[in-house]
Amino acid sequence: MRVIAGTYRSRQLIAPRGAATRPTSDRLRETLFNILAPRLNSRRFADLYAGTGAVGIEALSRGAAHVWFAEKSAPALTAIRTNLKALKIEQDFTIEERGTGALLERLANTAQNAAETTPSTPALDIVYLDPPWEAAAEYATTLHLLGSARGRPILAPGALVIAEHTSKTPLAPGFGDLIQTRTLKQGDAALTFYAIS
Repeated sequence: MRVIAGTYRSRQLIAPRGAATRPTSDRLRETLFNILAPRLNSRRFADLYAGTGAVGIEALSRGAAHVWFAEKSAPALTAIRTNLKALKIEQDFTIEERGTGALLERLANTAQNAAETTPSTPALDIVYLDPPWEAAAEYATTLHLLGSARGRPILAPGALVIAEHTSKTPLAPGFGDLIQTRTLKQGDAALTFYAIS
């Protein structure tokens, strides 16, 4: 597993041993970032269920302004920190060790508190989520929150939400105000794109 392009191009990344973490393949990451390239520079990116952190690190390598990594598995957190340290990435990222739900709640609370005092810039331009493929409830919970009145303030205007999932199980066409715009299949994996309606 390696960084595909950008500042850290061709640098190797590590993954935890065993099958508990299923890293996004280099080929699928390349496809994803070829699509995202025109809108990634200086944008805020969330890598939810981050695993090795490869997707978020790829975003940083290609010019993202800040990446939030959400992960609660101890071996995966160790891999994320090891990968960041090996690449000498010391800033422009936040790691949420309590996982995706905790990160989204924190960002929603921050957006709500800021809105009550002064107008705030929304937090996220691109959200990538890749829970365990069999965890249908994780997909539904996360996408429903992002498409809800509570979750919308953490998304910038024109934000993209992208879910990686098994190509055998399509995701719903909508979650609240999040509407599916396209699905791209590559082998056993699929990327489904959502935007706010």
